[in-house]
Amino acid sequence: MPTVIGQSTDPNQPGVLGTPLDTGNAAMSYPAVGVKGDGGAGGPSPGPFAPGRTAIGVYGTSADPNGAGVLGENTGGGIGVHGTSQGFAGQFDGALQVNGNAHVTGNVQVDGDHHVTGNLQVDGDHHCNGQMTVDKDIILSAADCAEEFDLQAAGEVEPGTVMVLDEMGTLEPSRQIYDKKVAGVVSGAGNYRPGMILDRRDTAHKRAPVALVGKVFCKVDAQYAPVEVGDLLTTSPTPGHAMKATDPMRAFGAVIGKALQRLPEGCGLVPILVALQ
Repeated sequence: MPTVIGQSTDPNQPGVLGTPLDTGNAAMSYPAVGVKGDGGAGGPSPGPFAPGRTAIGVYGTSADPNGAGVLGENTGGGIGVHGTSQGFAGQFDGALQVNGNAHVTGNVQVDGDHHVTGNLQVDGDHHCNGQMTVDKDIILSAADCAEEFDLQAAGEVEPGTVMVLDEMGTLEPSRQIYDKKVAGVVSGAGNYRPGMILDRRDTAHKRAPVALVGKVFCKVDAQYAPVEVGDLLTTSPTPGHAMKATDPMRAFGAVIGKALQRLPEGCGLVPILVALQ
């Protein structure tokens, strides 16, 4: 039998109301708590409350499409609902809809569809097995859009390396000048990280994310010609490095991108704007 049952026939009144009277509770690490649920470490539940789940701190359900299983509100700018977990900070077996603002400091997994009409910030990993619909902009703080490719060799390839296609469609570091098989630059060098990675999956091959568009740090060798801001870059004889494209006829189809910093001499990592052509 449930320990507490809350029912209300008034649509404007809750079945159970918890109001904190204390100004603080250091043992619970909260300024004040209205309702706290602790499921302990019991075994799977055979009953109607989330069958198969282990111990549950707070469980809410609603059959009303306009209702809410669990509703938390904070009109003072704080947190409406706060939950902690050793695994996912938020896990949803059905659909998830966020109409306001949500900030999750852990990982989120949604097994159904995901619809966000407000702001959602996730500091950990976010995994959605269904369809995700976002009514506003998606803002990515990282620099480039990359796609994973199979590598020819099993060894590691450093970020910033210029890669070309081989006859099997896998990638290897560039070694020839003005190579029209150039595919891009391995993402993740310097202080740039990929904002989006396409085609990430498990295969028998070693894979690496290659920047397709955006800003990425690229290995450049300036011994063939000094590199200035705005110069077009192509493949060089130095393995995995780019160089300034000085021959427009040969550069057509072999351009990696445009330099965003100068490199007057030597080898170094140079931020470039990827523009394969």
